[in-house]
Amino acid sequence: MASVLLEHQSSVEHDTGSHPEQPARITAIDRELAARDWLGFERVQSPAVDVADLTAVHPQSYVDTIERVAANGGGHLDADTLMSEGSYEAALHAAGGAVALVDLLLDGDATTVFSAHRPPGHHALPSRAMGFCLFNNVAVAATHAVRSRGLERVLIFDWDVHHGNGTNDIFHASKEVLFVSIHESPLYPGTGRATDVGSGDGRGYTVNIPVSAGADDALYRSLVDHVVVPLAVAYEPQLVLISAGFDAHRDDPLATCAVTEEGFAEMARSMRRCCSGLGAPLGAVLEGGYALGALARSVAATMEVLGGAAVNGAGESEVAIGPAAAAARERLAEWWEL
Repeated sequence: MASVLLEHQSSVEHDTGSHPEQPARITAIDRELAARDWLGFERVQSPAVDVADLTAVHPQSYVDTIERVAANGGGHLDADTLMSEGSYEAALHAAGGAVALVDLLLDGDATTVFSAHRPPGHHALPSRAMGFCLFNNVAVAATHAVRSRGLERVLIFDWDVHHGNGTNDIFHASKEVLFVSIHESPLYPGTGRATDVGSGDGRGYTVNIPVSAGADDALYRSLVDHVVVPLAVAYEPQLVLISAGFDAHRDDPLATCAVTEEGFAEMARSMRRCCSGLGAPLGAVLEGGYALGALARSVAATMEVLGGAAVNGAGESEVAIGPAAAAARERLAEWWEL
């Protein structure tokens, strides 16, 4: 089995012009990985997503709209979200890469997979593009895991600095997908309050952990080790997907957190150690990150951990339980014994 990097040329053909979510994000990542001999990952071209997988999340009428806008040369879908002629094809492969990630992991054809595509996806609602996102790649992947692969428990951990409101809402009433998000607040899109815990059968399966400006490696690692990992242990997921945005980095222009590439690597290490102990496959889907150098280094640091030598099963955390983690654990006690 290999560590796999899923990619596709169409990601750089999603032409957004002078925009933070730009083709240079992919070229910066590729340059960094090439300099490290791709960290031993096997590079695989992602397929376009199967229409049945896509329409399990996004209505056909919405998919048709995105296709039509691209065919007409592109344009603004909202103030932040821009399309070009190549955007529909790029979005099909971004979603297809996330689905291929699931199949590679569940079929035992890869030990870990990183899907590095654009546009990102976690803000996309079923019938609305927003926040640079067209299709919700990680939601399409998780839905495929449940509907087509028969899984009953999928964990999505979203560490992008912006709340993944689309993923949050898509699985709001589901207990088949446990959605956990650490995000800066207040910040775009203004959702993700700690009081949003899901609805119906899904109450307790939406876990929002807002953090303040300046949140650093120590805070993020405390939340991962003392909230996210214990949640995973309690939930016993059959698959773990990281919505891997790197805009919580201290250099990012769109937020004010202070995570470093070492911080992302340590969060990845904690998740890999946890998944190893649980026997759950682990993969990551690229979301945001807009400081090109920081993005590239953080992706590489994360991939190096995910694809590196085996780590031991869950052990005692080296990071203390901070006030934010303690408060989150107290909030979650209604649903989870952590």
